[in-house]
Amino acid sequence: MDFFALAVIIVYVLLSLSLLVSLIRVIIGPSLLDRVVALDLIAFIVISMIATYAISSGHPVYLDVAIVLALVAFLGTIAFARFVFIRAERHKKEGTHV
Repeated sequence: MDFFALAVIIVYVLLSLSLLVSLIRVIIGPSLLDRVVALDLIAFIVISMIATYAISSGHPVYLDVAIVLALVAFLGTIAFARFVFIRAERHKKEGTHV
């Protein structure tokens, strides 16, 4: 086994462990914001796994998939931030607590 194959295996193991920790945060996250950040981290980890596979397999077409997933995750994060902002503004107008 050469160094590159060993490095790829180590990267997959570490990414899998971080994915597991992120899933735990999604499940037991105390607030909605914690869960959304954990979901964003999961998207980043999946993008990293796709990029690692693209590099290790020699098929650069998978990098296009990773880019599309990154754009979708970014748009989802922006949409959620807008939702939280609008909800906070509405509660501010009504005088209630978020």
